[in-house]
Amino acid sequence: MGAAMCKLSDKVGQHVRKRSTGCKYTCHTSCRDRVSLDCHPAASPLSQDQLNNNNTQFHDVEKERELRTEFSREEIRQRIEQYNMVTRDHLKMTLGPSGVYTGFIKVQLDLRRPVTVRGGQRGGGGAVVEEAFYLPRGVTNTLHISSNNTVRQVIVALLNKFTVADNPAKYALYKRCRREEQVYVCKLADGEQPLFLRLVAGPDADTLSFVLREQQTGEVMWDAFSIPELHNFLRILDKEEQEQRDAVIRRYEAYRQRLQEALREVRGAS
Repeated sequence: MGAAMCKLSDKVGQHVRKRSTGCKYTCHTSCRDRVSLDCHPAASPLSQDQLNNNNTQFHDVEKERELRTEFSREEIRQRIEQYNMVTRDHLKMTLGPSGVYTGFIKVQLDLRRPVTVRGGQRGGGGAVVEEAFYLPRGVTNTLHISSNNTVRQVIVALLNKFTVADNPAKYALYKRCRREEQVYVCKLADGEQPLFLRLVAGPDADTLSFVLREQQTGEVMWDAFSIPELHNFLRILDKEEQEQRDAVIRRYEAYRQRLQEALREVRGAS
């Protein structure tokens, strides 16, 4: 963060710089109070574990930088050839004459709230019937997209595929990566291009996969839902409440029957 502040100061104007006595870190005087450094003049040599960690962090930074770097058409062609050689599910990419390429991405659905789905028309009035229900979690869908398609367009395409009538702004696309047995999940910006990320990462789903989730706002924004959607939610909640009530009644009814049977056995034995 300190380096980012200093770069920002460089854009605003020139300031006096302050050099740390323990390393070669240089900072503006105005940023000094907001920067903390853990360095010492007589630092001990780094251990091999520290070197490995630093190399891993450097690799991750370079990887993230690479994801946001535009490639030439020749580099794109080479990467597509490499991608098609190692893909195992025959979902290959195709480079067009204009430099735009097409391919497939798989998106896993991880929705915790019910969605509103458009149904058929009701009666002769032509009104479209909308129903709310839960989409099965963990289902993976395959989309054929181009390198120009953005995250927002992918979300809209997924919702249209399931005839979901909800506002696309309620949903977000996340990328999930696995590094050294650790899983990292990061929300993608609306303008990012999923097929480009897929090309750079390669076809391995452990390296990169996509997940559709609700927007993480901390709490449900009920104002964003329409009146029919809210009524559908209430109907679902009423149904779930009745199912829970029936389950409790059945459980205690079975318990009551076992008690009565035990009492009869005791009375019969006496």
